[in-house]
Amino acid sequence: MPLGGGNKCPKCGKTVYMAEEVLAAGQKWHKMCCKCGECSKLLDSTTLRDHDGHLYCPTCYNRKCGIKGYGYGSGAGTLATDGGSSGTGGGTSYGKFGSSERCPKCGGAVFMAEKIVGAGSSWHIRCFNCSICNKKLDSTTVCDKEGQIYCKSCYGKEFGPKGVGFGMGAGTLTTT
Repeated sequence: MPLGGGNKCPKCGKTVYMAEEVLAAGQKWHKMCCKCGECSKLLDSTTLRDHDGHLYCPTCYNRKCGIKGYGYGSGAGTLATDGGSSGTGGGTSYGKFGSSERCPKCGGAVFMAEKIVGAGSSWHIRCFNCSICNKKLDSTTVCDKEGQIYCKSCYGKEFGPKGVGFGMGAGTLTTT
């Protein structure tokens, strides 16, 4: 076998020797030739993305080949990929800006990035507060009754047991 008769690097066309090879996109590349096709960032096996034999870093790959549309950095309310249609042809209606769910507190559209589910409804994170004391709630602190949400303390005071031994009556301590 003549000198230089090994695998050729797809980028520079020179022979790739074992000590300097990186396997990507089914081919052997020089370590210094294994770069993003857009920003020229050096890539390794954990950071490279392959699309039609071209190498990209994750950021450039998502920008060039990933999902596009509202919520993905561009577009006006539709999702599409490079090969797909960006029209709104389907039969599902998602409202003016892509959401059909309404927050029970403010009535505004609830999008995935600002959504929290509680009491059988989707809420804005900023609206997910106790109905009495306005304390911020999460899935571990929420109690609900008839569509309203409460913190555990207010729920207990409002709907919990009442009487002697439960914070009322002759058996409780009072300050004078």
